[in-house]
Amino acid sequence: MPATDDALESATPRGRGEARQGSGTAIVTVPQLAVFHNMTSSSCLGGMRAAVRRARASLSSGFQSAPRAGHSLSRSGHPLSGHVLADHVFAGGSFSALPFPCPFSFPACSRSDRLSPKAASQSDAPPASARSCPPGVWLSSILVLAAATALPLAASAQDAAGTALEPVIVTASRIAEPLSSTLADVSVVDRETIERSGAGDVADLLGRLPGVEFSRSGGPGTATGVYIRGGENRHTALYIDGVPVDVQSVGGAAWEQIPLDQIERIEVVRGPGAAVYGSNAVAGVVQIFTRRGEGAARPEAAVTLGSHATRQLRAGISGAANGFDYALSATHGRSSGFDSQTKAAIGHNPDRDGWRRNAVSARLGYQWTNVHRVDASFLNSRLRAGYDGFVPGLDDETRQALRVASIGWRADWSDAANTSFRFGESRSNMETQPDFYRTETTLRNYTLQHEQHVGAQTWSALLERREDRLHNPATLYSAVLDGKRHQDAIGLGWRSNFGAHALQANLRHDRDSEFSGKTTGSAGWGWSFLPQWRVHASASNSFRAPTLYQRFSQYGNADLVPETGRNAELGLRWADATTEVSLTGWRNKLKHLIGFGASGPCSDPYGCYVNVDRARLKGATLAARTQLGAVTLHASLDWHDPRDLDSGKILQRRARRMASFGAETTQAGWTLGGEIQASGRRFEDAGNTQRLAGYALVNLYASRELTRGLTLEARIFNLGDRHYELAQNYATEGRYGEVSLRWAMR
Repeated sequence: MPATDDALESATPRGRGEARQGSGTAIVTVPQLAVFHNMTSSSCLGGMRAAVRRARASLSSGFQSAPRAGHSLSRSGHPLSGHVLADHVFAGGSFSALPFPCPFSFPACSRSDRLSPKAASQSDAPPASARSCPPGVWLSSILVLAAATALPLAASAQDAAGTALEPVIVTASRIAEPLSSTLADVSVVDRETIERSGAGDVADLLGRLPGVEFSRSGGPGTATGVYIRGGENRHTALYIDGVPVDVQSVGGAAWEQIPLDQIERIEVVRGPGAAVYGSNAVAGVVQIFTRRGEGAARPEAAVTLGSHATRQLRAGISGAANGFDYALSATHGRSSGFDSQTKAAIGHNPDRDGWRRNAVSARLGYQWTNVHRVDASFLNSRLRAGYDGFVPGLDDETRQALRVASIGWRADWSDAANTSFRFGESRSNMETQPDFYRTETTLRNYTLQHEQHVGAQTWSALLERREDRLHNPATLYSAVLDGKRHQDAIGLGWRSNFGAHALQANLRHDRDSEFSGKTTGSAGWGWSFLPQWRVHASASNSFRAPTLYQRFSQYGNADLVPETGRNAELGLRWADATTEVSLTGWRNKLKHLIGFGASGPCSDPYGCYVNVDRARLKGATLAARTQLGAVTLHASLDWHDPRDLDSGKILQRRARRMASFGAETTQAGWTLGGEIQASGRRFEDAGNTQRLAGYALVNLYASRELTRGLTLEARIFNLGDRHYELAQNYATEGRYGEVSLRWAMR
C-alpha cells in the first residue's frame, strides 16, 4: 500500500496520550518495551497478527479510536521525547495496547509519584514501589553521559493485563511493522514531541536527530538543505501523506516551505530506500503525516510570542463519528526577523529580513464497511521571507507556495490480505522579487499495492507511476523552460521471521522516459542473539535521476546518467525497561554525482552539468537514553566522514562530529529541561579552504498545565548567545526566547 498511515491504522488502534504534567489524571510510567524478537514461533506471530486484525475490525477507523480504560499512554515529556534507540527510533507513541496470544513479559521500572490515583485505579500493574531498576540501568547511564545526544524514550502503552504493543511505522518498508522489529535505522517524532521541542521549522527539528544536519542561508524561510548521513539535500526523498515532494530545479525538497504546525508525525529512515521508493532515496527517506481526527470533537488553539516580534496563531478542530473522521487546521505566523547576512557578505544590506506564513490543512476519511475505507488530504502553505541578494540596498524577498493533495482507498479483504490505491499531487513554487526568478515543480503520483500474509511471512507487490513537470518562466537571463518526464515502477517485498532471526528483501525496477531504467534491491537481517541484545545488518543500492533543470535548462546536459550508490550497514542494540544503548555504522559509496563543470555539453559558455564526482559517506552513531530517579537523560554522538573521492576533501557544509545531550525532570508541577547541541567545523567550499567554525548551543525549556487543557510553555534558545554560521556569510539567530499558551478541549 502507499506509505501512509492507512497502513498504521489497520495494524493497531491509537489513542491520544494525555500525559500533561500536573493534571493528576495521566499514566506516566516507563513500561518494558515490547520486544518482538521474544516471539519465536510462527504460531505466535500468526496469533498476534490475527489479534491485531480483529481489533482493527472493531474500530470505525483505525487511528480514530479513543484509548480504552487502562490504556492511557506514557510520555517522557522531553521536547524530543520518543527516541527509542532500537536503531535510533523516535517513537512518539500514541498507541493503545492490544491483547494477543504471545508469551510476553514486561517488568517495569518506574517512580511511584508518576502514577496518579486515577491511573492506578485503571491499571493492574504492580505498584511502582514494588518494582526495582535492574543493575544494567546504572552501567548504561554512564554510557549515556559518555555518548552525548539522541532523544528520550517515548512512552509505550500499557494495558490492564500488563502486555503492550509498541508504536508501528510504515515508512521503512511501506508495510506496517513494530518499531523493535524493523531492520532499518528509523526515527519517529510525534505531535507532542514537536510542540515540546519549540523547533522553528522542519529542518530545525530534523537536525536534532542522530545522523541529520542542515544548512540555511539566513533566517527562517530562506533556502534550507537537509543532509542525512552526509548525503546531499537531493539525496533525501520527502513524502507528505504518501505524496512525493521535490524541486526539479536544484533537486531535493524545499524544507522551508513546510508548515510545522500542520504536522502530526514524522518518520525518518536513515539509509538508502530506493528499493522501496525509487529515485531520490540515496541517503534517506522522510515521511510527514498531517493531522488526523479521532474520538469526540476536539477544538484546540495556540498562541506564541517571541523575540524579533514573532507571533504565531493556530486553531483547529478534529474528531470522528459514525465512520467519518476529520481534522481541520489553520495557522498564521510572522516575525520581523534579523539581518540574514553578516557584514562580510557581498551586497550586504543591513536590514531585518522577516517572514510571514499562512497555512491550512484538512484530512477527511470514511470507513463505510469493515473492509473499505476512503480518505482525502490537503495541505496548502504560503510563505514570504526576506533575504539579502548580491545587489546592495535591494530589499529582496522570496514568495513560496506548497500544495499537497491526495485521495486514497484501502480494502482489508481478510486478516491476511489488503489492497490500497492512492493518487496524489504536489506543487512547489518559488519566486524572487524584485530580481525576478520563478520555478514551478508539479509531481503526480499513482500507487497500487497489495499485501499478503502467509504464516510468519509477509509479501507485498507494488505498481507505481510518477509524473514530473518543471516550468520556469523567462527572465532577463534565461528563456522559458518547460520540461516533463514520467517514471513507471514495479516492486516486490518480502519479510519473514525464523526464530530469533529476521530477514527482509525488496526489489524494484524503475523505467524513466528519459533513460532506459534502473533496478534497485535491498536485503536486511536481524538476530536477537541474547535477551535484550540484537544485531542487524543490511545492504542496498540506490539512484537519483537527474532533475529536469539539469537536463533541459541552458546549462543542461541530455547525456546525464543517474547518480548511484551502494550502501552497507551494521548495528548493535541493548535495551531493557528504562535504558537503551545502540551503535550503528554505515558505508555508502556514490558514483556519477552531478556537478557544474566546464562548458561544452550545453549551449551556455559559462559551464554545464556533468557526471564527474565520486563520494564516500561513512560513519557511526552511538546513542543512549536512561532514567535516573526523577531525571531522564539522553545522548548521542555521530562520527561522519563524507568525502569526495576524487579530491579527498570533506563535502561542503558537512560536519565530521556532531553531539547532543539532554536532561529533563518534573518539579512542583513544572516540567524542566535543557539540551546541548554541538557540531564540529565544516567547510563552505569543495577545496576545504573556507572554514565554518564549530559551535555548541544550550537550550532551556519549561512547561506547566495551568488548568485542564491549558498549558504554558517557555523556551530560551542559544542561551550563550553563540554566533555561528550554517552557510558562509549568512547569520543565525543569537539568544532568543518565546512563550506559548496551548489549549485543547479534553
